[in-house]
Amino acid sequence: MAYVHAEIASQPDCWRRAAELAPTVLDRLPSPGERVAVVGCGTSWFMATAYAARREAAGQGETDAFQASEFPAGRRYDRLLAITRSGTTTEVLELLSALRGRTPSTVLVGDPDSPAVSVADAAVTMPFADERSVVQTRFATTALALLRAQLGDNITALVADAEVAVRAPLPIDPSLIEQVTFLGRGWTIGLAQEAALKCREAATFWAEAYPAMDYRHGPISVAAPGRLVWAFGELPDGLPEDVAATGAAFAHSRTHGVRTVLGRWAAGRTPVDPMADLILAQRFAVALATSRGLDPDAPRHLSRSVVLT
Repeated sequence: MAYVHAEIASQPDCWRRAAELAPTVLDRLPSPGERVAVVGCGTSWFMATAYAARREAAGQGETDAFQASEFPAGRRYDRLLAITRSGTTTEVLELLSALRGRTPSTVLVGDPDSPAVSVADAAVTMPFADERSVVQTRFATTALALLRAQLGDNITALVADAEVAVRAPLPIDPSLIEQVTFLGRGWTIGLAQEAALKCREAATFWAEAYPAMDYRHGPISVAAPGRLVWAFGELPDGLPEDVAATGAAFAHSRTHGVRTVLGRWAAGRTPVDPMADLILAQRFAVALATSRGLDPDAPRHLSRSVVLT
């Protein structure tokens, strides 16, 4: 587990470096007012989803997120932004090639020598955030940190939260949990989806994700003692009480270990940024794998990049 542990722990430094990089690449990133499509696969798609919601909510312009394979060819955008760690994913390369000369494109990528760099019109390379692990953690969140910095978010405060999250106690012992559901609202829906994916990838564990407001429209039926509901960001009124009535455990940045530590270390700054909470969820997934006798550096049926032949 040497790779994934070290990469999770390195996120505060990677996010700090992303914030330093952002002002130097503004001409390659979406400008205010542009109609933007953001694409990725797997984890990168979830980061695209989070960024799209946050950018549009910030009044920067209409922003849609798609899996690269499901991009609607008939739509027109001012810019395509692709997020890809390896720059070798088949679906991303095919989309960039198909849109070349029609839609300006930018790729956020870990490997500066990857094929995506030459196919896209512009590239933002982040080799400092690239990973050896199959399971993505720091590259994806660093890409989102860069994009949030471009939106004007306070990355200094985010990094401070992250520095606590890499060492804070987990909200619950993973060995006591048989199922987990992650919830989010707005841009944190993408974080919830990513947290669930980490549990599935690293630990082959039953994990789901939903918009928090939709959770009571059916998915809450699986909540029960021995199961966990973990919410990111804003909480709908009455949700913690409804979860408690099922007997399931409930975790949120205002209730678990990170909030307790930050309450002493940085009084008055609440709630904890949901991206810092995602670090805890990544650590939870790795701890789940360990408790199940699995190696999260060698996930079942997965490779570092999906290259179709």
